[in-house]
Amino acid sequence: MKTLYFECAMGAAGDMLMGALYELLPDKEAFLAGMNRLDPALRVEAEAATRQGMAGTHMRVHVHGREEGHEHYHDHSHDHHHGGEQEHDHGHVHHHYQHEHRTLADIDRMVDGFGLPAAVREKAKEVYRLLAAAESRAHGVSLEQVHFHEVGALDAVADITGVCWLMELLGPDRVIASPVNLGGGTVKTAHGLLPVPAPATAALLEGVPAYGGDIPAELCTPTGAALLKTFASSFGPLPMGTIRGVGSGCGTKDFPRANCLRAFLIEEAGSAEGPNDHVTELKANIDDMTGEDLGFAVERLLAAGALDVSYTPVQMKKNRPGVLLTCLCRPEEADAMAAQILRHTSTFGVRRTDCTRYALAVERETVETPLGTITKKTGSGWGIAKHKAEFEDLAAAARDRKVPLGEVRWAFEENV
Repeated sequence: MKTLYFECAMGAAGDMLMGALYELLPDKEAFLAGMNRLDPALRVEAEAATRQGMAGTHMRVHVHGREEGHEHYHDHSHDHHHGGEQEHDHGHVHHHYQHEHRTLADIDRMVDGFGLPAAVREKAKEVYRLLAAAESRAHGVSLEQVHFHEVGALDAVADITGVCWLMELLGPDRVIASPVNLGGGTVKTAHGLLPVPAPATAALLEGVPAYGGDIPAELCTPTGAALLKTFASSFGPLPMGTIRGVGSGCGTKDFPRANCLRAFLIEEAGSAEGPNDHVTELKANIDDMTGEDLGFAVERLLAAGALDVSYTPVQMKKNRPGVLLTCLCRPEEADAMAAQILRHTSTFGVRRTDCTRYALAVERETVETPLGTITKKTGSGWGIAKHKAEFEDLAAAARDRKVPLGEVRWAFEENV
């Protein structure tokens, strides 16, 4: 399985993500040529750069011959839904010019006009929908009232579109990111002096592991946060596997630590020995809940995204019969899942154990049978391949055709 891993030890921004992915791409010239055909006013260049001795690529985006968007440390200033010119005081040259204010509909029309695959255009618009929702929430306005300034400028649209195109070209099976370094301090915006992370960035990163640091700068921009939220399916440590490539995208500013975001292309160990997945076990001993209440709690945990939930009979204090509730979830979802256990059960405490596990790579496809369409789930790895039918599909077909479940399962196996 081909996995893409983003190391966000110095945050994330659109230009850094694009630079890191660009370094992993085999046909770099074709990508640049394609980007430079998107709009006559646009010019994208890949520049070799070094940050604290670490070599990488800095993506420069020029609009009408001028490089824009360097008010922040990571190329693009924070987007806002109203106000005029923006002024940022981070030791950079200030650019005082008016960007066109674009609505979400304006962005959609612009992206739809690019000569790119439909899947790339849809992903770019999905990123902007996340940005718009975050701005709407952060500033208390409706989606229709959100007007993008910097993030709506052509250079920012190029960053977002470029990352979406590179992701399509690289085609990873899954994307993981590390916890995100947000930086610290404050940032001067059209709304005034705001804490880092800025409100829209904080809204975008809900549910994402993050931390502050000793560098007084906005290390994760709204664009970087929206791109990570769009593509990363989970956040955690570098998974086990063979590293097939490493790309490094450089930010604009020099810091005491290398201002780079790295992207690792990894072939996960589906056929090698050793665990290849990370999960968290949450456990609680319970002796004062009815079976009905426990059943409801299990239902709520599964609805919240738990990978699996079970309970086992145990003997508790004073020889009372009880149950051990065990909930399996992704590490990045453990805090939220523990809160659900505390909410829906009578326990006063939840124990956490982070584990590695041996997991087959899973693929799904549909199988047409005389009794209906059934989803086939195939697991492979370690020289093993096995498949099974999705039970809910079997049950739905049996109910619909009014036949025994075994008859539907037999029809499925006959057509695999």
